[in-house]
Amino acid sequence: MTGFVLLLALGGAAALFLIWRRLAFVEQELRRVESEFARLESRIGQAAPPERPAEPRPAAAALVERARTLAAEPREPAQTAAEPPPAPPREPAPEPAPDAPGLSLETLIGSRLPIWIGGAALVLAGFFLVRYSIESGLLGPATRTVLAALFGLALIAASEAARRFPATADDPRVAQALSGAGIASLYGTLYMAAALYHLISPLTAFVLVVIVTGIAMALALRHGPPTAVMALVGGFAAPLVAGFDAAGIGPLLVYLAIFIAALFGLAIRRGWGWLALAAAVAGFAWINFLIAALAGREQDLSAVGAFTMLLAAGASAALPAAGARNPWLRLAPLVAGFVQLVALAPALDFGPLAWSFYLVLAAAALFLSWRDSLYLPAALAALAFLLVLQGLALLQPERSATPVAAVLATLLFAIPGHLLATRATRWALIALGGSAGPLFVAHLCAPSLLPDLGWGLLELLAAAACARVAWLLRSPENSIALTTATLATALLAALGLAQLVPDSWLALPLTLVLLGLAAWARTARAPQLYELPVLPFLAALLAAALPIIALLELVFASATGDRLPYLRLPELGDLLPALVLPVAALLVLLLDSRQLGRARRAAGTAAITLGILLLYALAKQLLAIGTLPRFAALGFVERALLTQACLAAGWLLLRRGRFLSLAGALLTLGLCRLVWFDLVVLNPVIEPQAVGGIPLLNAAVFHLGLAAFWLWTVAPTRTTRAGAAVLTIVTLLAAVRQATHGSLLTGPIGTLENTGYSAVLLGLALFWLWRGITAGARDLRLYGLALLTLVTFKVFLIDAAALEGVLRILSFLALGIALIGISWAYNRFLGSGAAEPMAANE
Repeated sequence: MTGFVLLLALGGAAALFLIWRRLAFVEQELRRVESEFARLESRIGQAAPPERPAEPRPAAAALVERARTLAAEPREPAQTAAEPPPAPPREPAPEPAPDAPGLSLETLIGSRLPIWIGGAALVLAGFFLVRYSIESGLLGPATRTVLAALFGLALIAASEAARRFPATADDPRVAQALSGAGIASLYGTLYMAAALYHLISPLTAFVLVVIVTGIAMALALRHGPPTAVMALVGGFAAPLVAGFDAAGIGPLLVYLAIFIAALFGLAIRRGWGWLALAAAVAGFAWINFLIAALAGREQDLSAVGAFTMLLAAGASAALPAAGARNPWLRLAPLVAGFVQLVALAPALDFGPLAWSFYLVLAAAALFLSWRDSLYLPAALAALAFLLVLQGLALLQPERSATPVAAVLATLLFAIPGHLLATRATRWALIALGGSAGPLFVAHLCAPSLLPDLGWGLLELLAAAACARVAWLLRSPENSIALTTATLATALLAALGLAQLVPDSWLALPLTLVLLGLAAWARTARAPQLYELPVLPFLAALLAAALPIIALLELVFASATGDRLPYLRLPELGDLLPALVLPVAALLVLLLDSRQLGRARRAAGTAAITLGILLLYALAKQLLAIGTLPRFAALGFVERALLTQACLAAGWLLLRRGRFLSLAGALLTLGLCRLVWFDLVVLNPVIEPQAVGGIPLLNAAVFHLGLAAFWLWTVAPTRTTRAGAAVLTIVTLLAAVRQATHGSLLTGPIGTLENTGYSAVLLGLALFWLWRGITAGARDLRLYGLALLTLVTFKVFLIDAAALEGVLRILSFLALGIALIGISWAYNRFLGSGAAEPMAANE
C-alpha cells in the first residue's frame, strides 16, 4: 500500500510539473508586459516637464496617473496646412530590459519542485504519522483524529501566515503548497473519523465534509490552481492510506461522490476545465480499482454501479460548465460510463440493478442531448452499448429482467427519437434504433421468448414506426436518415411477414418488400432509394441457394453432353416458390429505367439468367425425356424448340428496338446452343436422334433453315449475314442428308448423297452470284464466288475420283461449260459498270 501511495504522489508531482510550466510561462509574460509599461513610462517622462520627486510606485500605476495628467492638459490648436508640423524630439534609445528568467533545469530543481514536493510530503507525513500511531497503539482513535485535524488546520493557518510574512509574501507557491496540504489532511481526517472509527455520525460527517469542501473552494479561489491540485491529490489518496474498505464500500463511495462534486463546483466557479477533467479521470480510476478489488462481491459492486452512473452524468454536465470546449472531452465521461456499466453488468448477473443503472445513465444522455445537440453522439453510443448489453444478457441462462429492460429501453429511446426526428439526423437514427434495435436483438438472441405470430406482429408494428420516420424525412436532403429509415422498415417488414408464412415461401415477403421499396422510391423521388430493391432480391437468392445450385449443376451436366439432364432437375415444389416471385418482380422493375440505379446491370443480368434457367426447367417438364429411347425419339426436337425460342425472342426484341442488350444475349444464346449441341456435342449425324421422315419438312431442315432466316432478316451486319450464309449452307446439307438417310441421319455418305451435296451447293453459289449482281450486294457475290470455288475443288478432288468412263467425261464437260458461262455472265454484268469510270478517266 505504501508503494502505491508513493507512486500516486509521484504521479501527482508530474501533473503539478506540467501545470507549473504553464505558470512559469505566464509569469514570464507578465514580466515582459511590466517591462513594456516601464519603457512607455520613461518615454512619457522625457516628453513632459520635470516634476517634483515622488515616492517610487509601480510602473503600471505611474503610467495610469501620467495618462490622466496628459488628458487634463489643454490641447494646442490644430496646425494649418501651410505650417509644417514640428519635428518630433529625438528620444534616447531605451535601455534594454533584463530578460526574465526562463524555465531551466536549475530553476526547476532548485526553486520550483522542492516547494511542491515538500507540500506533498507534508500530506504524506501526516497520513503516515496517523497510520504509525494506529499500528503501534500509541494513541486512541479520538486522539489520533483530533491530532490529524489540528495538523490540517495548522497547515492552513501556516499558508495564511506565509501570505503575510515578508520573507514568503513574494513567493505565493509557499502558501499554495501549505493550503493544499492542509485541505488534503482535513479530508483524510474526516474519512477516518466517520468511516474508520465511527466517532461521528454520517450526518455530522456529511456536514463536516461540506464545510471542508467550502474551505477548500475558498482557499483555491484565494491561492489558485496549485491549491486545488493539492486538494485533489490528497482527497483521492486519503482512502488508500487509511485502508479503502476498512468501513465498507458505501461510505467510501459517498466520500468520493461528495469530494468529486466539490471539485466540479470549484472547477465551474473558476472556469477550470482541467480540474473537472482530472476529477472525472480520478473517479473512473477509483471505479476500475474497486471493480478489480471487489470481484465476486455483488452487493458492493451494485454501489459501484450507482457511483459510475452518477459520475458519468455529473462529469458530462460539469465539463462544459467549467469551460471545456473540446466536444470529445465533453462526450468522454458518458461513453466511459456506458463502457464501465457494460463491463460491470456480468458481475451483477445482468439483474435489475445493472439495467437500472444503465437506463438511468442513458436517460441522462438523452436529456443532455435534448438540451445540447453536442451530446447526440453519446446518446447514439448509449444505444449501441445497450444493444450489446442486451445481446450478452439474453445469451445467459437466467434472463428474467432483460425482456422488461428491453421494453423500457425501446420506450426510452424511441419516444424522444420520434418526437425530435425532424430536428436532426441523429435524432432520427435514435428513433430508428430505439424502435428496431432491441426487438431485433431479442429475436436474434432469444427466439424462444415469443411464438412466431408474436414476433411477427411486434416486428410489423416496429416497421410501421420506422416507416413513420421515413415519411417525415422524405426529402433528398435527408439522404442518410431517409435511407436508414427505409432499410429499417424493409428489414422489420420482411422479418415480420416471414413469421406468418411457411419457410418454403420465404420469397413471398421478400418480394413484397422488394415491390414496396420500388414504390416508395418513386413516391419519395430520392435517387439513393432506387438501389434498395436489390437488397431483398439478394436475400431471396441467398434463401434459394440450394435450388440455384441444383440448376447450375443441371446446366453444367447438359453442356458436357449429358443426354438425360431431365433426371437432374430440382423439384418444382422447391424451385418455383423460391425463385419465381423475386425474379419476376425484378424483371418488372427493369421496365422502369430509374429503378435499381447503379446495380441495374448486375441485378438485371442475374434476374434474366435465372429467368431463362427457370423457363428451361419448366420446358424440360413438357417432354420429360428420362430414358435413352425417348432421347433418341424426341431429343433433337426438344433442343430445337428451346433453341428456336431463344432465337425468336431475341429476333423479335431486336426488330422492335427494345431491350437491345437482352435481345443480343438471347440471340447469342440460341446460336451457341445450335452450334454446341446440334453441331458438336449431340450432332444427330453422330448421336442417333430422329428428325422426321419427310424430305424438306423435317426437324433438322426446319430448325437450321429457320435459324438462317432469323439471321438474314435481323439488323444487317457483316457478322450476322456471314452467320446466315453458313447456316444456309448447313441447311441444304441437312436436307440432302435427310433425303438420303431418312429420319435417322447416322450412316456413311453414298455416291448419290455426295453428288447431291455438289448440286445443291453449286445451285446456292449460282443463286448468290445472281442475287449479288442484280441487287448490288457485294457480300453475296463474295459468298457465291467462295462457295463456287469450294464446289469446284470438291468436284475435281472428290466427285471425279468416284466416277469412271462416260460419267467422268460428262461431269467434267458440264462443269467446264458451267464455269465458262458463269465467268462470262459475271464479267458482262460487272465489266460494263467498271468500264464507264475507265472511259471517263481517258
